[in-house]
Amino acid sequence: MPVITLPDGSKREYQGAVTGFDIVNDIGPGLAKAALGIVVDEEDKDLSYTVTTDVDFKVLTVKDEAGLDIARHTLAAQVLARAVKDLYPDAMLAIGPTVEHGFYYDVDFVEPIVPEALEAIDKRMREILKENLEVTREMWPRKEAIQYFLDKRELYKADIIDRAPVEQTEISLYRQGNNGEDIFMDLCRGPHTPTTNKGKLAFALTNIAGAYWRGDSNNKMLTRIYAVAFATDKELQEHLERVKEAEKRDHRRIGKAQNLFHLQEEAPGMVFWHPKGWTIWQAVEQYMRRRQKEEGYQEIRTPLVMDRTLWERSGHWENYKENMFTTSSENRDYAVKPMNCPCHIEVFNHGLHSYRDLPMRLAEFGSCHRNEPSGALHGLMRVRGFVQDDAHIFCRDDQVISEVERFHKFAMSVYDHFGFTDISVKLSLRPEQRAGEDHIWDMAESGLRTALGAAGISWEELPGEGAFYGPKVEYHIKDAIGRSWQVGTIQLDFVLPERLDAEFVDEDNTRKRPVMLHRAILGSFERFIGILIEHHAGSMPLWLAPEQVSILTITGNQTEYAEKVAKALKKLNIRTKVDARNEKIGYKIREATISRIPYILVLGNREMEMGLVAVRTREGQDLSAMTLEEFVELIQKDL
Repeated sequence: MPVITLPDGSKREYQGAVTGFDIVNDIGPGLAKAALGIVVDEEDKDLSYTVTTDVDFKVLTVKDEAGLDIARHTLAAQVLARAVKDLYPDAMLAIGPTVEHGFYYDVDFVEPIVPEALEAIDKRMREILKENLEVTREMWPRKEAIQYFLDKRELYKADIIDRAPVEQTEISLYRQGNNGEDIFMDLCRGPHTPTTNKGKLAFALTNIAGAYWRGDSNNKMLTRIYAVAFATDKELQEHLERVKEAEKRDHRRIGKAQNLFHLQEEAPGMVFWHPKGWTIWQAVEQYMRRRQKEEGYQEIRTPLVMDRTLWERSGHWENYKENMFTTSSENRDYAVKPMNCPCHIEVFNHGLHSYRDLPMRLAEFGSCHRNEPSGALHGLMRVRGFVQDDAHIFCRDDQVISEVERFHKFAMSVYDHFGFTDISVKLSLRPEQRAGEDHIWDMAESGLRTALGAAGISWEELPGEGAFYGPKVEYHIKDAIGRSWQVGTIQLDFVLPERLDAEFVDEDNTRKRPVMLHRAILGSFERFIGILIEHHAGSMPLWLAPEQVSILTITGNQTEYAEKVAKALKKLNIRTKVDARNEKIGYKIREATISRIPYILVLGNREMEMGLVAVRTREGQDLSAMTLEEFVELIQKDL
């Protein structure tokens, strides 16, 4: 007699095996109408799942993230997939998972489709939804499932099953059709909604893209159809508006329009910084340099290329080699550093340190290179060559909590200075591929949990997402349109100090291993500047703007006065440029405004004769005429 325990702690007892449908109907007809799936002992299941033992039980609706995911998955694997096959019978289906905000499906079309084809696919999907057909799960013997898809000429489905672990003797298929009809069948682990239209979502097919089968460039390029789906039309429209806004803020478009940087095929994933873009970079770097010095960090510089033996000792050659650029010279193998950690330990190891020297905080604006797949590269957001505001803190066990607390306060103040106030913290735990024994990982994970708790920080845990040498705390910032970006991190590492033989002399005159804290606040400079550009939509704060003041002359008569004003501002380290071109003043103002220059000074004969400047902002606000001293006082607080 199974006993069902509900989330509120209440229990229901049944005389024998009972399905999710039965339990949900027993709870109440209102909930049964909204139910999309169930959770049985923390596993998502179809409503048709049979419960035979005592379990914890929860009902999933579209209001739950897991319930929404089930509805999205049904839209992808049952509705979109069938619509494609109805319209393109010779197309072969590959995979159709859910992703953030929606789903996609990879398809091998006989002839490539164009974006305009999405309209017909969308129309067919909506017709299928109106049919409201049953979706039922069937478990097939492995060989029969392979043969079924071979007979249907669904070669990708057969390949997926063939590659499944040998111990998987039964394969999960989902049939679409009432009373056992074989209208459509797809390979899927589930769960799905009980009918194609249950939990009907507001959706839109958004675009198509190329995607290699299994992500391998040696395989065939498939067509990926992307879609977004939400519980309500309102949420869908809000999302589509955010997407439009994100397109306007795209850092690649703004970077080109404002002449900040460019990328080219001869150096994939490497950035060419132009003068204006490098000015932003320098402003960010000098700010971080000043703040780190105030926090007790010593800045160092380490080599870009190191012998293979160091990377073998650190564990990178074994665990990270596929992401490293390697080279050889004079019968020696080298790697371009993908991270700075081993080099910082070498600096620490150069000389014997006392416990009194700890914590030792070593910082470097370190240039790193990682062999990212070319298909993953994306403007400044995903590159192969980058610079980190990297630092490593070598400390004693009893200093870990205070150092994590100190770092947290430091990081939060930096994010606030750059205009980010919505910050979330996540703890990434041991990955499958890792260095170090389990008891070392137990210590490291426990240490970070204790430190976060002591700092009064709330966090979310991410199993399997840690670095190969240790768990890490991640800082995620939300930008102006609500997108979340992972930037800063602090990682507690017992592995590398052991592997690279780092030591200090303790108070009892014995030699001990230091605890190593890897930390960054901005992460990659390239990526952080890309985030900044999109967050501010190209209108950088005054202190970051590559050109802070533009001085515009109405006629050639004011050129000498304009140069005098510019000279005075430049002496105060205010980045200033004079536009004395023989153009109409309206054109000059419009051009400076489009370039997002924070302040525009318009100089005519009146301003020249009275020693004034007429001040406008890039937002179009006219601040009227004032003395240069008054203008400097006005903007000084934002510099």
